[in-house]
Amino acid sequence: MSADDTIIRTEHLSRAFGALLAVRDLSLEVRRGEIFGILGPNGAGKSTTIRMLCGILDPTGGTGTVAGFDIRREAERIKERIGYMTQRFSLYEDLTVGENLRFYAGIYGVPSRHRAARVGEVLERTGLAPRRGQIAGTLSGGWKQRVALACATIHDPPLLFLDEPTAGVDPVSRREFWEQIYELASRGRTAVMTTHYMDEAERCHRLAFVFSGALLDVGTPEEIVARRRLRVAELELDDADAAAKALRGRKEVDEVAHYGHRLRLATRGGVDPLGVVREVLGAGASERVPPRELRPTVEDAFVAMVRDDAARKEGRP
Repeated sequence: MSADDTIIRTEHLSRAFGALLAVRDLSLEVRRGEIFGILGPNGAGKSTTIRMLCGILDPTGGTGTVAGFDIRREAERIKERIGYMTQRFSLYEDLTVGENLRFYAGIYGVPSRHRAARVGEVLERTGLAPRRGQIAGTLSGGWKQRVALACATIHDPPLLFLDEPTAGVDPVSRREFWEQIYELASRGRTAVMTTHYMDEAERCHRLAFVFSGALLDVGTPEEIVARRRLRVAELELDDADAAAKALRGRKEVDEVAHYGHRLRLATRGGVDPLGVVREVLGAGASERVPPRELRPTVEDAFVAMVRDDAARKEGRP
């Protein structure tokens, strides 16, 4: 990858808060025009990473550049070239949608002679034009999210940081939000998003998996899943509890999860999960429907990685 293709690069980036090491030895690259997801549970270090990349928080170790500027020495230059949206993005609820956009256009330095045209363009493109006169505080959560994204991109930045932007938003609004992110990417903009929603991770071009402040893996969703060598099957049984106990005793089984009467079985090392079911349960299991193999997901891969990481730390094979 050439330097021109890279918009973010970090090497051994770390951040400590007293004795707590929130981010440790993080090295990654983000390419221009991609949707890059930073995935992990709450407390994994995702938000701390984003705040360092935005120039809001100084790292305590390592180096990094964002849009060609050093995150330690040129934080103000970085802030001029990014948009930043969080779950708690501050809309002024007593202002209208249009007034919020005009306010943020001023904050982000859109020249006054271009401000009205830019606000109008964003209102039309985001579908907010019919609501331009509505008080922001009266909007639903999904519409507030849409206004927040419009405010964060009013200056048309090349790079957008989204820190848990869909937390607490209904599924329909989340899907509509993702369509807006793809539209931005289609115009060459780069989006870096943190999330703990595993289904959202499938929508990213590439992912970084973080856990306890450390980077576990980086790649496309397909690459990350393939590297785990998992296979997954779904079973529907009368006695799911007994079947789960029997299956969990096998060393090649990574996980057995309950979904009502259904069980989701994941096996390691490319082992055929249907073969394991036949060997362990035999003809004694009362099946409601025949077992079937499913595609492993990013969530399956993440759970397997976290378990492997815990086993290494505990010295288990």
